[in-house]
Amino acid sequence: MRADTGTRAREPDAAGYVDREGVQVAWESYGDGEPAVLLLPSWWITHSRMWKGQVPYLARHVRVVTFDGRGNGLSDRPLQAEAYDAVEFAEDAAAVMDAAGVEAAVVAGISLGSLYALHLAVRHPERVLAAMLVGSTIPFIAPPDPARAAYAWDEELDTDEGWAKYNKHFWLRDYDAFLEYFIGQIFPEPHSTKQIEDMIAFGHDTSAEVLVAGQPFSVGLAGKEEAEAACRQVRCPVLVVHGTDDRIIRYDRGEALSSLTGGELVLLEGVGHCPQARHPVAFNLLLRDLVDRIAGRPPPGRRWAPSLARPKRALFVSSPIGLGHAWRDVAIADQLRRLVPGLEIEWLAQEPVTHVLLARGETIHPASAALASEAEHIDREAGEHELHAFQALRRMDEILCANFMLFHEVATAGRFDVWIGDEAWELDYFLHENPELKTAPYAWLTDFVGFLPMPAGGEHEAFLTADLNAEMIEHVERYPSVRDAAIFVGDPEDVVDATFGPGLPGIRAWTERHYDFAGYVPAFDPGAVDRDALRRELGYGDAPVCLVSVGGSGVGEPLLRRVIEAVALVPELQALAVAGPRIDAASLPRVDGVEVRGYVHELYRHAAACDVAVVQGGLTTTMELVAFGRPFVALPLANHFEQRFHVRHRLDRYGARTWLEYAEADPERIAAAIRSLLSAPAPSYRAVEAGAAARAAAAVARLL
Repeated sequence: MRADTGTRAREPDAAGYVDREGVQVAWESYGDGEPAVLLLPSWWITHSRMWKGQVPYLARHVRVVTFDGRGNGLSDRPLQAEAYDAVEFAEDAAAVMDAAGVEAAVVAGISLGSLYALHLAVRHPERVLAAMLVGSTIPFIAPPDPARAAYAWDEELDTDEGWAKYNKHFWLRDYDAFLEYFIGQIFPEPHSTKQIEDMIAFGHDTSAEVLVAGQPFSVGLAGKEEAEAACRQVRCPVLVVHGTDDRIIRYDRGEALSSLTGGELVLLEGVGHCPQARHPVAFNLLLRDLVDRIAGRPPPGRRWAPSLARPKRALFVSSPIGLGHAWRDVAIADQLRRLVPGLEIEWLAQEPVTHVLLARGETIHPASAALASEAEHIDREAGEHELHAFQALRRMDEILCANFMLFHEVATAGRFDVWIGDEAWELDYFLHENPELKTAPYAWLTDFVGFLPMPAGGEHEAFLTADLNAEMIEHVERYPSVRDAAIFVGDPEDVVDATFGPGLPGIRAWTERHYDFAGYVPAFDPGAVDRDALRRELGYGDAPVCLVSVGGSGVGEPLLRRVIEAVALVPELQALAVAGPRIDAASLPRVDGVEVRGYVHELYRHAAACDVAVVQGGLTTTMELVAFGRPFVALPLANHFEQRFHVRHRLDRYGARTWLEYAEADPERIAAAIRSLLSAPAPSYRAVEAGAAARAAAAVARLL
């Protein structure tokens, strides 16, 4: 088995097993193209999912092969020490290459994977085109770390402190404590909570008994002389990468390896033992550069035109989690075109945002087809009217990394005068992690600031949200030049009056220092709507109209089914139930008086025409109803921090306070809420100030 640490950004194109002397080794292959890349396993405390930040990116260009090392993942877990000899892993690699039909490959190995790569390059030199050796655990070529060497592995010790945990008896006694300590040493960098969490999960895919059984393995080298001779035998190009804060293997081992192999040395300042996980973008670019050098490929071509002759171009990245971002973004884009005549806007976008863009005739960049689906991940993370939004975002790390790598390629190959990201988390995070990759002015938009813990998450979730908030604060304050414009879609009072976490600033005060405020951006002018004429145009009669909408994701299907039942209990209604682009409308129940549709373009027109609405607790639909003065009841998703804290705060401020809990809202109670709203006086909401799209566009236009 392999731990589920989030939705894959890319599934394998082929998979299988090789059998070597009764040990089954599982392999996977992704993509196509030469030269192939073989990503080797490491110590069997982990498996091939440790390469999740590399596979989707590389596989868009070349063939990538991975395999779970014996002892973990989908491979066998023999209990004989000789099964774990380093040479066995090298021969497993050769057998996997045979099974996958790969004659030769660029090989990358981390930690013990570097030792396996060394044996593969020495025993099968024709099969290794180049080697990237990272945090190399190749013995004898440099003195051992005295902090680790001070404790015997197989003796009972009188302490469990520090590296004394790297001990057979402690593993068998308290494997969880060993994993926590050891993985913490792998990732000394601040804000590594997700990487630590992942690697601990991978460690639980094997057992202390398997680690103990394999630990007296042979490294395949008799001593210093033989180790150095093996390194000198390597004839392929070698790239040695080592973090200067590697607490598993000191970086003088990397320096020695570079000298012995004649390879290039890249030292990563302040980086730990697994840069492929903690710093995937920088790692990916290093590996891709090596692959391209071996292939003899020149850098990708670029477009150029004289500055006064070329049109201005913008690359717009709009979050695909729901449809609200798309509607405000096209409103901003329309205003931006008015301010910058001739501006060309290309969208790096995916479903469901593309439904809006295609219907409007917007230009979608062709690379968008290669984006990993964030909407699919959100759908998979959801329960019955429940989405733990914070954890879902954390578990989307593989997808966000893959999509940033695609963005980087698009931005590098094209010539854009501005980048715009509306809650494009991958863009904002990885630009702050890699500020040297910023080559154009960048505008960031969001309608909330600050991750907030759900009470059910307890102290641990409070720690995680505070850590992520602290990282964001450090990013912004250390690299203020990354965001050339930061635009809050709302007013200062719409920001929650809470703190980012213990010892961290207040969210509202910090946001006021670091953002411009555009006000709420609707996709329409509420004052220009003739409601009576709109009802006639939409075919609504005299009976009251109920709009049922659950947003642009697939999360809302249980609510949609329940509300359709509720509407059937109010026979005087005519109702429109909107499934959206990710729910199969044909699968929903058919009830007299209820029309069920899939995606409805310009749904806000129905929001303006309705007499009452039942909706999920998302910001866009609820604020559309506020703008049109329509009564509605909202049922926010359970454990969705944004809907329950940020959206709730904003709607309370506007005077929209009719909420129901899904767990307590059977069809009869929802029907009663509908009747109550229909019989009550028209709501008196705070007015939604006009001109927000123009203000947001003006902030972006200044960058042009």
